[in-house]
Amino acid sequence: MESGKEKTVGNYIDLFSGCGGFSLGLGKAGWKGVFAVEKDPMAFDTFKHNLIDGKYNHFNWPTWLPQRSTTIQDLLENYPQELASLKGKVDLIAGGPPCQGFSLAGRRNSEDPRNKLSEEYMKMVEIVSPKYLVLENVRGFNSKFRDSKGEREKQPYSMVVKARLEKLGYQIFTDYLHSEHYGVPQKRTRFIMIGIRSDLLSKEINPFQILASLRLDFLDKKKLSHTPVSVQSAISDLETSKYQLIYHSGSQINGFKQIDYKPPRRLNAYQKLMREGLKSTKPNSLRIARHRPETIEKFKTILALCQPGKGLSDEHKKIIGTKKQVISVLNPKEPSRTLTTLPDDLLHYSEPRILTVRENARIQSFPDDYVFKGKYTTGGSRRTQECPRYTQVGNAVPPFLGEVLGLLLEKLYMGSY
Repeated sequence: MESGKEKTVGNYIDLFSGCGGFSLGLGKAGWKGVFAVEKDPMAFDTFKHNLIDGKYNHFNWPTWLPQRSTTIQDLLENYPQELASLKGKVDLIAGGPPCQGFSLAGRRNSEDPRNKLSEEYMKMVEIVSPKYLVLENVRGFNSKFRDSKGEREKQPYSMVVKARLEKLGYQIFTDYLHSEHYGVPQKRTRFIMIGIRSDLLSKEINPFQILASLRLDFLDKKKLSHTPVSVQSAISDLETSKYQLIYHSGSQINGFKQIDYKPPRRLNAYQKLMREGLKSTKPNSLRIARHRPETIEKFKTILALCQPGKGLSDEHKKIIGTKKQVISVLNPKEPSRTLTTLPDDLLHYSEPRILTVRENARIQSFPDDYVFKGKYTTGGSRRTQECPRYTQVGNAVPPFLGEVLGLLLEKLYMGSY
């Protein structure tokens, strides 16, 4: 396993794993993977490249399960006996069902079929009966919906899930977690649900108090400040103005460019973490967006008008001639706003462009040698069917968050709290 860690805590299954942010963090905290479930081929390619075949491998993948993209429904239908044989042998089920239907940023719909994936999650829990559960989702998972008639439903969907899991024999704890408190240079608030099988509880505990007590030690071990990491600290060494731009892909004249990255002599504490042990290795996914001249001019106007860290006002939108609901410029002195799957929601703090996939990955706390696979973006109707690189990174659990949750679960697992 990466970083020469010899300790092993317990084992886990990652459901809805995406490109692997949660698993990367759990692996760094000493957990061993059994298998992961991800339906999108591009996201699973990224996962497999890094966490099964690559440097960050910590999976003991079962021979009965092909190492490819799949769904929980497929597992339930095709491998019922194999899953049943895992009962009592898995310590943790991690992962949060896809959250688009719950997102406060989008159209929230209680009947969104993606919300039903929580049902499949619970079916897996029932069959495997792990000791612990950790479920991560957007804040909206814990907010009330309006139904198709526009009436507010009685309780948020998270409480439906909580009640179902309690019936399965788990004590459930919930709270919000702020990524920027754990070294992630991003204001990303997430709803966390932790389940402990009732037969393992011998005394009253509050996992979130234990988690809060781990924070300063976690930051100290990372050699990070106790104050949030700014977005400029995270990505300043990736600014295009500091490098020659070289060919990336497409036609030689009009194709995509990337920076010819050479690590500066002096890296700050966060950049050192992202580049630990890499020396002069270039990260992948440095492709710069190919903006039209008029788009660049529009972005320059936005940079001049927009208060960093705030969204464009309606007045500014009229001046610029955009109806886009969400667009803002990063504040270099603060953590980033929450990344989304749409790359043009956020503009660079000093350059008239959107961020590269690698800059987004830095903001999510992925190390520079974590390789992203697949297309960069997907347009039109394919957007809801495919998971290109920008979407993979935007949807990911920040690895630092996965790691600190892994450390909390270790405390619970070892009874050392």
